[in-house]
Amino acid sequence: MGQPEAIRAAATPTVGKAMLNKYARAFFTRVLTPFAAFLIRRGVSPDAVTLVGTAGVVAGALVFYPRGEFFWGTIVITLFVFSDLVDGNMARQLGRSSRWGAFLDSTLDRVADSAIFGGFALWYAGGGDDNILCAVSIFCLASGQVVSYTKARGESIGLPVAVNGLVERAERLVVSLVAAGFAGLHKFGVPGIQYLLPVALWIVAVGSLVTLIQRVVTVRRESAEAEAAAAAQSTADRPETEGHEAAK
Repeated sequence: MGQPEAIRAAATPTVGKAMLNKYARAFFTRVLTPFAAFLIRRGVSPDAVTLVGTAGVVAGALVFYPRGEFFWGTIVITLFVFSDLVDGNMARQLGRSSRWGAFLDSTLDRVADSAIFGGFALWYAGGGDDNILCAVSIFCLASGQVVSYTKARGESIGLPVAVNGLVERAERLVVSLVAAGFAGLHKFGVPGIQYLLPVALWIVAVGSLVTLIQRVVTVRRESAEAEAAAAAQSTADRPETEGHEAAK
């Protein structure tokens, strides 16, 4: 979900980008271009598509997941994931490049993430009756937000934060949603497959923790390097300044 493709490329990866490889994205972009053009002719804005897409993901997660309907919830979420390709396509056709669009996209991505893992937590707190997995789901939700924050905060203080980490947003969502979709097949009589979701949540939790540590260590190192470089530059400039003062 988002806005101009040029700006959105620099934002955090979205669910649609994670689910589709480079060639599939190109294919679906071509397929969805007429639909995007149709929406533009009807006066629909990329922002509106972003909002509707997020609302669909939130609804799919919070209506179906807390009831244990993982298969249908994942289907609904996946359908709305394609809004990520549609709104970017619309922005490209309109030739828009908007910081607001990138901001809205990133903000609503956090909302969608929270709904998905919140839906898992509600299930395990209720019908799923597993406090440990409820806690793991909440940890996945919280750690995902913090992982994104560490990069954004590091960049805001002028550091490159040149590390991706073991499990970023794309991996967190793909692993969780694929596992949830397959786990939902248990209600159709597929035996043992319901254990895929707990395994996936543990993988995401551990991976998110490792990624958080990687980013914190990277920011610490880059901060030290930046301060050392600034100190060296200050030392190099001081003799020249003192020389000028002496000459006076």
